[in-house]
Amino acid sequence: MGWSVTFAPLVPVAVIVVLAAAGMAMGIFSLVVRARGATLRTLAMAALVLALLNPVVRDEERENLTDIAVVVVDRSASQQLASRPGRTEAALEDLSRQLERIPNLEVRQVVEAAGSHPTEGGTMLFSRLFAELADVPPERFAGAVMITDGRVHDIPGSFAESGYSGPVHALITGDRNERDRRLIIERAPRYGIVGQSQPMTFRIEDDHAEAGARARVTVSTDGGEPAEIDVPIGVTVEYPIEIEHGGPTVTEIAVSPAEGELSQHNNRAVITTDGIRDRLRVLLVSGQPHPGERTWRNLLKADAAVDLVHFTILRPPEKQDGTPIGELSLIAFPTRELFSVKLEEFDLVIFDRYQHRGILPLIYLSNVADYVEKGGAVLIAADPSFAGPMSLYRTPISTIVPSVPTGEVTVEPFRPLITEQGKRHPVTRDLPGAASDPPDWGRWFRIIDVEEPSGHVVMSGPGDKPLMILDRRGEGRVAQLLSDHAWLWTRGYEGGGPQAELLRRLAHWLMKEPDLEEEALTAAADGRALVVMRRSMEDDVAPVTITSPSGAEETVTLTPAGPGQWQARVETREVGVYRLDDGTLKAIAAVGPADDREMRDVRASGEPVRPIVEETGGGLFWIADGRPAEAVEVPRVRTLDPGRRMAGNGWLGLKRNDAYIVRAVVDLPLFSTLLALAVLLGLLGSTWYREGR
Repeated sequence: MGWSVTFAPLVPVAVIVVLAAAGMAMGIFSLVVRARGATLRTLAMAALVLALLNPVVRDEERENLTDIAVVVVDRSASQQLASRPGRTEAALEDLSRQLERIPNLEVRQVVEAAGSHPTEGGTMLFSRLFAELADVPPERFAGAVMITDGRVHDIPGSFAESGYSGPVHALITGDRNERDRRLIIERAPRYGIVGQSQPMTFRIEDDHAEAGARARVTVSTDGGEPAEIDVPIGVTVEYPIEIEHGGPTVTEIAVSPAEGELSQHNNRAVITTDGIRDRLRVLLVSGQPHPGERTWRNLLKADAAVDLVHFTILRPPEKQDGTPIGELSLIAFPTRELFSVKLEEFDLVIFDRYQHRGILPLIYLSNVADYVEKGGAVLIAADPSFAGPMSLYRTPISTIVPSVPTGEVTVEPFRPLITEQGKRHPVTRDLPGAASDPPDWGRWFRIIDVEEPSGHVVMSGPGDKPLMILDRRGEGRVAQLLSDHAWLWTRGYEGGGPQAELLRRLAHWLMKEPDLEEEALTAAADGRALVVMRRSMEDDVAPVTITSPSGAEETVTLTPAGPGQWQARVETREVGVYRLDDGTLKAIAAVGPADDREMRDVRASGEPVRPIVEETGGGLFWIADGRPAEAVEVPRVRTLDPGRRMAGNGWLGLKRNDAYIVRAVVDLPLFSTLLALAVLLGLLGSTWYREGR
């Protein structure tokens, strides 16, 4: 129940004010001159003004609402160190017991757990607090108590901007004088040019180290043998990361632990650098002009990362008409420079409808075969001459050619088909248009017959004749396209086909693009999980053994994820480099950020939360500085009216709001009754009575 008096004026307030002023003036004048009945007239005028104000006695039926306090418990990764877990539990138990004894108080508890924010990183206590207060009216908020080590990473600029007014207290679970050696990555390269190095800069922080002290640092790239260096503590050090291949290069850096330090977790870091090729050099030799020649040129020139050297043999030696050699071409064909001096500088050599007519000496073609054995790449786009006496096969290149021509050429319409091997190979797997039967692309009309194919036949022609063959020779790779009609797809004949995509994949497979390897074991981090992927041309793959950063091993069985693909998802508990091995292939992967914000500095500190604590009038308490968990001292909890001091020596306060909701209202106008009317008329009549005596 709640009693109160309100007013509901019967006439405009301005009229009442004028009447009251006039009555007051008359009353004062009458009292000054001591006129007869002055007191009664003043009382009568006051009663009239009060009647016009129409006072109403209001009786409210109220329901009291509880105040709401929020306890935020920090169980992030840094809170799992040393004695902090036990101190946290002891403080929570004591605090909960005190809060339970406070009447009319509702207590809510939220927990910030380790790994709650894998993408943002860090401890997000205020995000948790504001999420819990989303359905709480500001007038019911009593305050918040945070049990934490103080390392909070989402401190708002101002607590008042949230719309809530109440104290925020912090109970610090760590010790004031903790030691922790920290490896801080200042700059980590995300990309690097293959064959070059990228600088990484880091420094080591240790507040307890002596002046001029040094520490031992080990650096390992792609799981290789670690290099050791001595670096001064507190000084920025630059270290080069060598980018030796395309794709991710994983660098693990670790500093030796210090005696008595809080954690070794932030003594190491993992950096992933994607290797990219600066320029890809391609040598294209066209045997003679033909409709598909421009297709190769346009494909290679469309890639800004490709440097193309293209020569076309416009006239074979047998067609001589006495024209001087110097006038046969704009520039001389630098055969010696290209095929002897600078051949190994090219990433890919393409022979497009080339036939041996003596223009290139056999010694140069032998150099091409050696070039492949040493790691080079050759693509042979064959035409009918490949089946004849001047075939490229009848040169030293035959040692690397993956098939033997039969001497026959099949001329008939056919749609190129993806073979069973091709459905697994990254070059032809999921090629646009291949899903339908027959494939949704145009026909070709000529194929060169071969036998004894080696490697993988990924496309076939009529009668299952090999159309595209991919093979490895020595350290290098060879591809053979046994038709010169691929250009029909580019011209859009019968709807065309995915020639650009096919030739792009083919060229990049030859140049050892990691994403197009047919036999590959890779892994990638997805938050705190490790996604293991295996590509293979086989029907099944072996289980994969995963070694964690701490040395623990786990064997996982991969499940099919598509033709030639297997996959597994493994939840991880550690941050660092994981090593994978299936008995044939090995891989490494990094889990966690290069510079983990949560573990960057794990020393307990009240400074991060101090601005909010002071703004809200809360308190900052070190509840177990240097003491065991059983000696935790939680401050006493009080409830206080708004505007009072909310923290002191050994105690913390919560705001007492006394909030309520009104269920019913009963109004009683004082001057609407006959008794009130009789009193008013009696006062007015008494003035005349006094006047008449």
